[in-house]
Amino acid sequence: MVKKSVTAPPSFEATLKELENIVSLLESGELPLEEALNEFEHAVKLVQQGQERLQNAEQRIQILLNKNEQAELTDYN
Repeated sequence: MVKKSVTAPPSFEATLKELENIVSLLESGELPLEEALNEFEHAVKLVQQGQERLQNAEQRIQILLNKNEQAELTDYN
């Protein structure tokens, strides 16, 4: 029996770094059109993954704050 290895998705920070790299590539204007379109498509998927992770983090924060009704929301400085 062959075991399939499950790889964890990249961290949020790694996703941001990859997006930065794609933006740099696209801004350079050196990629052929088809390759630029592929990179753009990949970037859109990365943005969607990042948004999902942020939403999950926000939900976790809300759950934690709801468990402790005494917790105050304060601005992050």
